[in-house]
Amino acid sequence: MTDVLLTDARLPGSPTTTRLLLRDGVLADPATAGEDTQRISLEGRWVMPGLWDQHVHFTQWAIVRRRLDLSSATSAAFAAQIVGARLLAELDVPEALIGNGYRDALWDDEPTAALLDEVSPHRPVVLLSGDLHACWVNTAARFAYGLPHAGVLREADAFDLQKRLDHEAPGDEDVAISEAAAEAAALGIVGMVDLEMARNLHGWTRRMAQGLRAFRVRSGFYPDEFDERLDMGLRGGDVIPDTAGLLTVGPLKIITDGSLNTRTAFCHDPYANGEHGMLNYSPEQTAALLRRATDEGFTVAVHAIGDAAVTYALDAFAATGARGTIEHAQLVREDDLARFAPLGIVASMQPEHLWDDRDASEKIWPGRSHRSFPFAGLRDAGATVALGSDAPVSPLNPWRAIAAAVHRSADDREPWHPAQALTRAQALAASTDGRSLAVGDPADIAILDADPLTCDIAELMAMPVAATLVGGQFTHWAI
Repeated sequence: MTDVLLTDARLPGSPTTTRLLLRDGVLADPATAGEDTQRISLEGRWVMPGLWDQHVHFTQWAIVRRRLDLSSATSAAFAAQIVGARLLAELDVPEALIGNGYRDALWDDEPTAALLDEVSPHRPVVLLSGDLHACWVNTAARFAYGLPHAGVLREADAFDLQKRLDHEAPGDEDVAISEAAAEAAALGIVGMVDLEMARNLHGWTRRMAQGLRAFRVRSGFYPDEFDERLDMGLRGGDVIPDTAGLLTVGPLKIITDGSLNTRTAFCHDPYANGEHGMLNYSPEQTAALLRRATDEGFTVAVHAIGDAAVTYALDAFAATGARGTIEHAQLVREDDLARFAPLGIVASMQPEHLWDDRDASEKIWPGRSHRSFPFAGLRDAGATVALGSDAPVSPLNPWRAIAAAVHRSADDREPWHPAQALTRAQALAASTDGRSLAVGDPADIAILDADPLTCDIAELMAMPVAATLVGGQFTHWAI
């Protein structure tokens, strides 16, 4: 591999230029560049470590990009009209119509089977909620998939159905994934933690063996796949052969509670209906899984959205000595903020959910919104905060996540609890997997056409990325 010297580059916030030498996939001392080194002038563009998305369901994201978008629906009746319009525009085929992105927390009417049956009495219709914790289905879908009932399925029933749908979107799955991978590279992404519900390690291995080199992947897995990983002789952090070193074994993912919009996030205080939400695993079961993962050499990623779920997750980490992340941490008791750092737990958070959930939080968690998305509170308490998208719940776009963490408003309203915002430097650091541009670090780099520390918020959210490199190789080039 020929050495490459990037010249006339600037670091964010700096007026002076610098040079970066790429050698054998890592950054080397620019003073050692030889006469035969290839030189590329960046003409004053800004360079930073490439971006990581710490929470992605990549196959679902790739497929959802081709599904019916329901995010604009403001009522169940409106969503049904969107479905009806699509059906009139398509051929009458037996395959299910699959939609994605409805959010019913603020709707005045209920998503019922009857509404979907009226527009689609014969063709199966399956609509995934924006948070993926619910599926709204018609009667034809109930019989087609052998579901317990029509209407809204929540939590385990919804997850089981989604696993079956992963390979039933229009078009070829590999084509969809290839297109989504190229789009991710164009955003400056060099790595991600893939927490796909489907068994995805073999899929990534095959795609990378066939030449996909867009980014690094840590492939997570769920409890029902635990024995399979052990039988393969795998442990956390192992590099998978034939993937150019880009694919490694990621954490055990445990979904302990539900979500805000589905009203199943497990909370200390009750919802309006007197219930506290839903636990998918008891505290004892969560602790047992964490203990087993630790004994077998894996880290863990514990989904906990409600404040009681966060408390129970922290208790399980403390009892077992497990290492890893609490995913989401959307509502956190003030007493629990200081527990993350001593336990070595990373708060893996998805800031764009704040934009989606601002109004729903005020309605569903009244009087608690000051404890929602406590980015600054966790960081000030010493916790490491890592940012992601949870795509397809939010778009796989780290710049939108960074902008949401910095500017807690998606519209003309004032930022929501601005004391919980991160600075731009903090948000950027939380998006780079702890990487730097020091000599010896992987040559995973994002090259930008704007300074992310000083540009306006609109440009930050739509950051123009000129080029992306993974292991010293260009995966995106728009210079």
